[in-house]
Amino acid sequence: MKLTYDPRYNIAYITLRDKTEQVETIEVSSEMNIDLAPDGTIYGIELLNANQQLGNADQSNLIVVNEALGESSEIKLSLNQV
Repeated sequence: MKLTYDPRYNIAYITLRDKTEQVETIEVSSEMNIDLAPDGTIYGIELLNANQQLGNADQSNLIVVNEALGESSEIKLSLNQV
């Protein structure tokens, strides 16, 4: 799994598996699209207005936690953050 984020456009993409065939993009809401294979397998999830969906007004960082290893990392979700 891979999470990519583009702060210029405020879009995040969660890749669950590599696209090996043509996918169909389903608009779930005005802020979320899901890429599906013909068999229904989910390839990825696109989040529009991502910093609002992945954080909140007080926090502009995404914290990724690996519960099994007890490790975490923090990713900035804003170009303007110091």
